[in-house]
Amino acid sequence: MRHTATDAENLLWQILRAKRFMNLKFRRQHVIKPYIVDFYCHEIGLVIELDGSQHGMDDAIEYDAERTKFLEALGLKVIRYWNHDVLGGTDMVLDDLWRRCSELKQTSP
Repeated sequence: MRHTATDAENLLWQILRAKRFMNLKFRRQHVIKPYIVDFYCHEIGLVIELDGSQHGMDDAIEYDAERTKFLEALGLKVIRYWNHDVLGGTDMVLDDLWRRCSELKQTSP
């Protein structure tokens, strides 16, 4: 089920929405059955997941690994950032995201 957005998701969405980031179209809370991903860019096949502290628990680590494996089997690239990094180190996260998006743009058909 879709959930209430975290502060980190709201912040990143303000940066990604309306092609504000590298002129890429991102979707928020996009369904890729059976999952709902935080952010998705079809053009470069990118999924961005933002994780809170609950993702550090053993069962969540296993679930996230299975989820990532499923998405990667579809040919998608999955990037994960911690919520506290998005909120406290936004520039660092955006620099990393810019680099990764640039790489994916070069390899996209």
